[in-house]
Amino acid sequence: MLRYIIRRVLYAVPILFGVTLLTFILFYMTATPDQVARRNLSAKNPTQQQLNEWKAEHGYDKPLWQQFTKHTRELFLLQFGRSDTNDEPIWNRIRAGAGPSFMLMSLVFVTALITSISFALFVAYFRGTYVDYWGTFLCVLLMSIVYMVYIMAGQFILGKLLKYFPLAGFRGGLTAWKFLLLPMIVGVISGLGGSVRLYRTFILDEINQDYVRTARAKGVSERAILFKHVLKNAAIPILTSTVAAIPGLILGSLLLESFFGIPGLGSLLVDAINSQDFAVIRAEVFLGTLLTIIGYILTDIGYAMVDPRVRLE
Repeated sequence: MLRYIIRRVLYAVPILFGVTLLTFILFYMTATPDQVARRNLSAKNPTQQQLNEWKAEHGYDKPLWQQFTKHTRELFLLQFGRSDTNDEPIWNRIRAGAGPSFMLMSLVFVTALITSISFALFVAYFRGTYVDYWGTFLCVLLMSIVYMVYIMAGQFILGKLLKYFPLAGFRGGLTAWKFLLLPMIVGVISGLGGSVRLYRTFILDEINQDYVRTARAKGVSERAILFKHVLKNAAIPILTSTVAAIPGLILGSLLLESFFGIPGLGSLLVDAINSQDFAVIRAEVFLGTLLTIIGYILTDIGYAMVDPRVRLE
């Protein structure tokens, strides 16, 4: 197991390097250092000398290969430096935004996982009946609705008409739940259709296995088979499908945080893209890639814990 984990960690190095290179190339394809400097100094009506001073201060006056080498070395050492727009340490902004993002996305992740598995088990239990047909139809309907519709409908119905929740904003402390419930509901409902259909497929695949037929022949009840045996074996593909949510627990959701005014890392990334803050963009992209790789490694370890048939040599 230890050898496998070390090998996976070593595989992550070229992936991180490739993502860093791609982010660097895309930045220079969309904006030049002169454009970034002019945007950040636009309020001062800058001269060319002021632009050159700003580029020298932020390291954009050096040759491209030197900039890339410097940026890559700093990223791998988790030294993210300062923002290009307000010169604030990026780690301070990440620490400030990680809390709201983690609170929101943890609520969405846990609630969506429990709800999706519960509905998938319910539909699979009544497979081949009208409950199954109408449940599948409802899942397809939910999948066909654009994500923005969920956000606007949630804000209009639950926030404006019924006034159950604030339309937007965030406040820390014990009152934070008031601002997190509405985006949590939107996030759960928007992904419910696809998750239920996917988990239902995993469960039905296990129901057709030989061990299920053997359990039925021994007189085990259908409910015990579904909840005790099938669910345990279906946990492996479910675990794989949920690993993509691990980076989102820290990095947040771009749309949810932007439209609901939550000062998390998702809204921070949107602001950085709009202001062409390359320092913040490369830091968040690198951090997201690193968290994704860690998530997949933890998933592989979890395989052996969930199913004893899996052995990682």
